[in-house]
Amino acid sequence: QVQLVESGGGLVQPGGSLRLSCAASGSIFGINTMGWYRQAPGKQRELVATITSGGRANYADSVKGRFTISRDNAKNTVYLQMNSLKPEDTAVYYCNLILNLWGVESNYWGQGTQVTVSS
Repeated sequence: QVQLVESGGGLVQPGGSLRLSCAASGSIFGINTMGWYRQAPGKQRELVATITSGGRANYADSVKGRFTISRDNAKNTVYLQMNSLKPEDTAVYYCNLILNLWGVESNYWGQGTQVTVSS
């Protein structure tokens, strides 16, 4: 019922910027949390940033001060502005939605978008 579609990934040089977008469609309503996770080759998927439907944001320490998460509730879209990118930011970035419906949380994932930071 729920689909998440990411876009905006690509190749960027160290110090550059990218903006990721994730559009959610389907039966989405009520209180939810959207966010971004990433997975580098050989590494565990890790939290990057989350934002609640009320606009409260949370960041991993590794990206704090460099990345900014935001959302447009009318469009059910979440964004990740990534500045001062480092090679260690290279990963597949996944959009995530946690939907709280009737007191039960459902977890949804996008297909991922590749971000490569390299000279």
